[in-house]
Formats: sequence, C-alpha cells, structure tokens
Amino acid sequence: MRQNLARRAALVDAAIEVLARDGARGLTFRAVDAAAEVPNGTASNYFANRDDLLTQAGGRIYERLRPDEATMEAMLSGPTTRARTAELVREVVERVAAFKTGYLALLELRLEATRRPELRAVLTARVSEDVEANVTGHLASGLPGDADAVKMIYLATNWLIVERLTLPDVFPEEEARNLIAALVERLIPEDRPA
Repeated sequence: MRQNLARRAALVDAAIEVLARDGARGLTFRAVDAAAEVPNGTASNYFANRDDLLTQAGGRIYERLRPDEATMEAMLSGPTTRARTAELVREVVERVAAFKTGYLALLELRLEATRRPELRAVLTARVSEDVEANVTGHLASGLPGDADAVKMIYLATNWLIVERLTLPDVFPEEEARNLIAALVERLIPEDRPA
C-alpha cells in the first residue's frame, strides 16, 4: 500500500506530542489520530503496531533535535576558547529545551525502552551517534577539551535540561547559565596565550 510520507511524518510528530502530554501509556492510535486531526484508524494504517509507532517516534525526535547545516556552521565559527565552548553549550541546552515536547517524549521513550528491546536498540544507536558526533565535532573544531570532557558536559547538561523542563524553579535560568559556565571552566583547560 502506498503511503503519504507527509502524513506519516505528521502522525509521528503527533505521537511525540501525545507522549509528552500523556506519557507512554497514553500513546494509542486513537490519541495520535486525534492529535494529528485525521480520521480514526489513520495511524493504524501507517504503523504495524504500537511498538512500531514508539520506535519511529524515537527516531524522529533525534531528527528534529539535530541542527541544520547553517546552525552548525554558525555554532562552529568564532574563537576556539573556553568561553566560546561555554557559549556553545548554553546554545545547545537552550535549543534542546526549546523542543520541550520532544525532550519530554524522549524521557518517556527512554523509560519505555527498558521494557522494549527494539526501542532500546533504536535509542541506543541514536544516542551513541549523537555522543560520537558531539565528540568528533568538538575535537575537529579546535575547541579546547578532550573527548571525556565533551562526554561529561553531555551528561551534565542532559540532566540540567530535565530540571529546566520538569522543575524549572530548582535551577532558574540565570543560575543554569552560570552552572554551565562553571561546568565548562572545571572540565576544559584554560586558554593558551596566543
């Protein structure tokens, strides 16, 4: 059966919204149909089962989180200093946190992945690719810091994003910005004199 790719994408995006709003238990074909504003039964025509929908939602979140080429170029221009690294980390945290429903849906999917091996495989591959791309890009950019520093920043900022999205009063925006600067300062060596 031929399927409309735009409609499939809209259904997966609707699934992300349902996951963020209602959690994994609330993700049903009927809920996705309603969120996508399509006739009942549409999602069941596009996805073999709920696992298929969960897996595709997991992949789509990472597609939407990945910056476009222009954003990547802009991020990698400028001085290769510790201060610039902190600025880039703040930009990434803000960009990811701006896709609130996507990140909250991803948290739901991560929990669901503990029970669903296929979903765990998709998320493991995506997260591994993301970490590797971050390390490779950082090292290639000439920014200070090694692979371990990049991974530690990744781990710390991911939890900071969770706090900002779920309990924003724990680390208000200004404190979060200061914590990112302190994190980078502690993990990245001082700039060498030119």
